[in-house]
Amino acid sequence: MANVLGVNAVFHDPSAALVVDGRVVAAAEEERFSRRKHGKRPVPFSAWELPDQAMRWCLAQAGLEVGDLDAVAYSYDPARMPPPTGDPTRHHWEELRTLYADRVPQFLRTALGVDAPVPVTFVPHHEAHAASAFHAAGWDHCAVLVVDGRGETTSSLSGWVQDGEIKTLAASPLPHSLGLLYEELTEHLGFLRSSDEYKVMALASYGEPRHLDQMRRLVRFDGEGGFVTDMPDWRRLSSSVGEGDSIDPRAAALARSIQARLEEVMLEAAGWLHETTGEDRLAMAGGVALNCVANTHLYSHGPFRDIYVQPAAGDAGTSLGAAYLVAHRLGDDISPMETAALGRSYTEEEIRAVLDDADIAYQRPASIADAVGEIV
Repeated sequence: MANVLGVNAVFHDPSAALVVDGRVVAAAEEERFSRRKHGKRPVPFSAWELPDQAMRWCLAQAGLEVGDLDAVAYSYDPARMPPPTGDPTRHHWEELRTLYADRVPQFLRTALGVDAPVPVTFVPHHEAHAASAFHAAGWDHCAVLVVDGRGETTSSLSGWVQDGEIKTLAASPLPHSLGLLYEELTEHLGFLRSSDEYKVMALASYGEPRHLDQMRRLVRFDGEGGFVTDMPDWRRLSSSVGEGDSIDPRAAALARSIQARLEEVMLEAAGWLHETTGEDRLAMAGGVALNCVANTHLYSHGPFRDIYVQPAAGDAGTSLGAAYLVAHRLGDDISPMETAALGRSYTEEEIRAVLDDADIAYQRPASIADAVGEIV
């Protein structure tokens, strides 16, 4: 029986999750405490920032101290990165990110206010994504598809779970990445990358896939479980969405073309996984798994009977996946995630106290149904 604290911090959406005896008892994103959307920006300079408040809250929910932990599972493995050259400015400061990740045990001691070493286990990023899906689903055998922006040196994982153990069948090496392709499009259209991709998904519904033939040449399933993504010349295809309420037809057409191609290659990847594993259940995670339109297309037209998408499919969910994976390795039987309501909540008394302190007028309806009826 183990107490494992999962931590996600290296890119964005920093979070913590606590797994006790194989069951998740608390999970929260740092943004819920700091009120800073996505917790931080996904740049190498922010990799040192830990979800301090989320970690402390998870421990408090279970009545545990840092000394009660058997492991801290960190959802990134710096050992998978190339050896450092000594120049942190190389490769867009990527070596700085690796340095910060490697120093996590020391950072944790300071963040959690303890003198003793913190028992950190580094979990490869996409394995943490995968475990957050198949362990949360409660499936001991299934196919797994992780499609992401990036991990250490790859952007995806196609896997096969047998008896609760995952075997990686294929991965896409960086810079090829469906997630980064969508992020580049998001930024080109004038939105905030690693944040506003959902707006691009919505924008796609207003356009026609005029550039689909070109996208089929540039973005391809490689036939072996991975993807090839050659970036288009965005400026030749459309400008940004611009200001105002009107929708630029060129921007909508570009968004629709990328969305349509994403759906096609995801379908090809699922077909390959189904044929390779013979499984009829698919667990999905990674930032691209938050694309609900693509997920619906995959479920409607793909070969899998059941598809489970981790509710926190983005990086926030890797804290849970890392904790699950380490708890399983320590011998615990993993219980499925029964609810996504694992974060901080507020009692009626706490809400009333805040309103009173702010001197805000309020009413307490006899029932929520009555209040909703009045609002509608």
